[in-house]
Amino acid sequence: MGDPQAPFETVLAVLRGHGLLQQDRLRDDVQLVSMGDHFDFGAPDQRAQATADGLALVTWLASHPPEQVVLLAGNHDLARLCELGPFSTDAAFEAAFEQASRVYRHGADEAAFLSRYPHLPDAEALARDFSCFNVAQQSLVRRLFDAGRFRVAHAHRNLLLVHAGVTDDDFALLGHPPRTAAEAAALLNAESLPRLHQPGAASTGFARGIFFQRPAFPASGPEFEGPLRRRYDPRRLPAAFPQAIGHIRDQKCHQLLAPWARDAAPLDGPLRSLVVDGDDVHYARGTLPDARLYFLDGGMNYAAPARFQLFDLDARAALRPLHVEAGHDGDVVREP
Repeated sequence: MGDPQAPFETVLAVLRGHGLLQQDRLRDDVQLVSMGDHFDFGAPDQRAQATADGLALVTWLASHPPEQVVLLAGNHDLARLCELGPFSTDAAFEAAFEQASRVYRHGADEAAFLSRYPHLPDAEALARDFSCFNVAQQSLVRRLFDAGRFRVAHAHRNLLLVHAGVTDDDFALLGHPPRTAAEAAALLNAESLPRLHQPGAASTGFARGIFFQRPAFPASGPEFEGPLRRRYDPRRLPAAFPQAIGHIRDQKCHQLLAPWARDAAPLDGPLRSLVVDGDDVHYARGTLPDARLYFLDGGMNYAAPARFQLFDLDARAALRPLHVEAGHDGDVVREP
């Protein structure tokens, strides 16, 4: 399941539409991998709901046995411990949020804001990106990390599942490139985060590393410099195994991968693939058997539940839903 940054009821509707629920629980024969980013969604007037729903969703997922629900960490999950870690009360966060909003939306002095909150890269991070926070989330995420429920990576039949993608350059930091997805997942789950993750801060700028970086058509500029990076050339992904990632919707992919994009316009809901053949790359909707990357973030908060595709790990294809109306290009089409 790609990034569930959506109301809890929407997540349940997606799962229910694929026949994966029995009453309010996952069916016993279902294993679910959630690809990270369980917090922060919606317009400013949805903050209260998004704050409560993020907590409810992660609590619900973690209430299933660990062999049934695999929780991968995304940048929004890690932010609860990193960029937002110094906030020990909801009142302290809300005071900072109000100040950040005055900077981001009304042009107040950002330098003064960052002098008070140097653990943040800028005011926008609080006013927009990580705006749906409370300390109950922080406590839950910390407990799940300490218990090993939040993982960096998961392997399934030589497919590596990780939030944002891991390149040969990232594995080089660990000293020995993995030969299989299982080796890669074991390396990543055993690794201390600082070598692979740099949180955002006033002194270092925006966060970098394997929870933030995105595939992009190569260009010069600081986002491509590394390690650690914010953008990577997908031809630097390991050839020994494909990866399935979240973190990036189709619209952003069209911006970053524009010369390689095959579809005319972005569309939320469907799964997508990126194929690497030597120096040739192409990116398109659908799940291609020779893909180097599968993109699972279908923009759950922007697509109707019936259009949001889940990824069948065994088939490496979209999981067939129970029923859906046929429609235009990109709709989820199935037989009754």
